[in-house]
Amino acid sequence: MKPTESSLAVSHEPNRVCDVVVVGGGPIGIETAIELRRNGIDAIVFEAGPLGHTISWWAPQTRWFSSNDRISIAGVPLNTVDQSKASREEYLNYLRCVVDQFCVPVETFSKVDNIKACPDQPRRWQVQVGSKCIEASAVVLAIGGTDHPNRLNVPGEDLPHVDGYLREAHHYHGRRVLIVGGRNSAVEAAIRLHRVGAKVTLSYHRDELPSTSIKYWLRPEIDGLIRSKAVEALFQSRVTAITPERVDLEQTLPDGRHHTLHMHFDDVLTLIGYDQDKTLFKQLGIPMEDPGQKPVYDEATMETKLPGIYLAGTAVGGTQSSKYQVFLENCHVHATKITQHLLENGMGRSLSDEDGQSTPGIKPGGTPAEALTRQIEMNPES
Repeated sequence: MKPTESSLAVSHEPNRVCDVVVVGGGPIGIETAIELRRNGIDAIVFEAGPLGHTISWWAPQTRWFSSNDRISIAGVPLNTVDQSKASREEYLNYLRCVVDQFCVPVETFSKVDNIKACPDQPRRWQVQVGSKCIEASAVVLAIGGTDHPNRLNVPGEDLPHVDGYLREAHHYHGRRVLIVGGRNSAVEAAIRLHRVGAKVTLSYHRDELPSTSIKYWLRPEIDGLIRSKAVEALFQSRVTAITPERVDLEQTLPDGRHHTLHMHFDDVLTLIGYDQDKTLFKQLGIPMEDPGQKPVYDEATMETKLPGIYLAGTAVGGTQSSKYQVFLENCHVHATKITQHLLENGMGRSLSDEDGQSTPGIKPGGTPAEALTRQIEMNPES
């Protein structure tokens, strides 16, 4: 019988085998894969979105709070033209260059759907990615902690003009925008949208902006904009409902009285923090604890109670409140701890093995420098 078109589309790809699967193609996921491969441990990275997905949804030209030396990875310096802190675009470009330099196998837009133990095989795991199944001795969950915008839990927050992310600033020119929140994301959005000609109102549930934690270069400007009423600030206010025509806010006045505001806005940005996707933690049965439902792990090895399942990066912090404790800059050591523990358990081998065979830590065909030489020879016009 002639096969149908649908039957031809079914994947019959055999199971792939590697030493380690890294879930998450952010900075720490990439750095961990590089450290593993440097030590002869074959590692593949799977990322549900583009490379550096969390950073990719930042608004264009957003700059890091951290200095460049603190967010560089794998020993590769991060330099900017004007020596200022890296922008979103500069850092994404940096990540691409690091991945290319070290020939890190990263499969983007490849969501890990399921992780389960191999039957009758201790310390072996099956990782399901769409129709593909990868078998590995260890899995590193470098999934980050800011997967979904926090919700207001009020009627109307799913309307099309309500968004948990700041988009391209140009979109908001000439529009009336309500920004809900009072920390870095909200403050930076208020300043940037004011600059592009939006009429900005800021709603914050406390009686003033936080005295700490706002980027030092933003605080003087937002204070000035509020004092001059260029940005309207509604302190001690909370959104209670959103409709296509208006937003209802309950505000407490300085004298303690409460009143309701009914205001019209073209856009509502709910910049009140982000929630971690804990699907894989729950699926694997990894214990979690408060605050923020942080996954439980061994700080010396980064291993969870499941042999061969590790955590890396801001994933260890669970859903963090506005007072963040786990940042990219204090997670670099995770890559070293995981690699050392795997080496102690017999995984990996020296890159100078006597048999002369290629090792998992080096891309077949030579070093990155040798690969570049071949590329130039094949494309002399470049």
